[in-house]
Amino acid sequence: MIGAGAIGLGTAWHLAQQGHAVSVYDPRLNQSVDRKGSANDLSGTSASLGVLMGHVFRRSSGRGWRLRRRSMELWPQWIETLQAHQPDLKLHPGLLQIAEDERAAERMESLAAQRVDLGLQMVTNANLAAVWPTASHGGLHSRHDGRVDPLLLQLALRQALTGQSVELNATAVIRLERNDNHWCVHRADGDSSDHNLVVLSTALNTDALLEPLGQARAMTPVLGQALSLELTTGPTTWSNWPSVLVDQGFNLIPTAPGQLLLGATVEPGDRASEDPLTLMRNLNERAPEWLRSATVVGHWSGLRARPVDRPAPLLEELEPGLILASGHYRNGVLLTPGTAEWVAAAAEQA
Repeated sequence: MIGAGAIGLGTAWHLAQQGHAVSVYDPRLNQSVDRKGSANDLSGTSASLGVLMGHVFRRSSGRGWRLRRRSMELWPQWIETLQAHQPDLKLHPGLLQIAEDERAAERMESLAAQRVDLGLQMVTNANLAAVWPTASHGGLHSRHDGRVDPLLLQLALRQALTGQSVELNATAVIRLERNDNHWCVHRADGDSSDHNLVVLSTALNTDALLEPLGQARAMTPVLGQALSLELTTGPTTWSNWPSVLVDQGFNLIPTAPGQLLLGATVEPGDRASEDPLTLMRNLNERAPEWLRSATVVGHWSGLRARPVDRPAPLLEELEPGLILASGHYRNGVLLTPGTAEWVAAAAEQA
């Protein structure tokens, strides 16, 4: 397993549970899992807010929908098992998506009618007034979507892997070489090892390993930013708030009385805006005053890998024994269980 974000760790854990002997390679494995106030060198998983937008996905068919729905089915079981390693890890249910305009509201109404059994329900402006007074077209509430803390998830998975005697190598892989029925993994420290199966969850580092094999899969960086905010006015107890509120692609997540996270994946490229406060003020003038006046106590960013000219994520067996599971873009945490299950099935057939 090359790569130790949510997808890499989760897939390694699932494979180990299935009885496979697993090794994980990632230079970040010797780094602590945290954000330390402000940082801009975080993995996609550590920079993310762990939002689970599964049931509010607009499509009702295709691989993307199947992967989301299966992941949402698996998450409760995953959390229950991983709580043995991190008792504070939990599913935070409840996601409220604000309609931007009348057309968006109509789409939401149609989706809610189709997915009553999945916990989707429209919310009127009147019922939104106490939570998000700037809403003018209603919103869509999803009972089972929500959030998983991505830092606690990584900690739990690392501890679970250690308990399963999975070999964790804090070393970069620089080259893959096919030898007869196995793959030779060449590492930056000069060592190498042979494996029957290699799974790549390497995000923006993928092409460096695949191009020499004639298997290029281009991905482009998209910057995600997040702020940790302390409120001076406005809601303090977050009563009636969902675990996640989404407005125009911005995610607002209450974390403690008078505190919340605000984040979005909105910027192509790999450089952050110079002024992180624009993230708050950029809600097309729809941010409540209490949000505009909040104090920034932390700011971080990280890069998501978006496939070029291919739908996300990239789930492929490229060659016998070489599996790609990467390029999840904004949905790495959400799709971790479904991806792990897909890789395990592909491994059985390899």
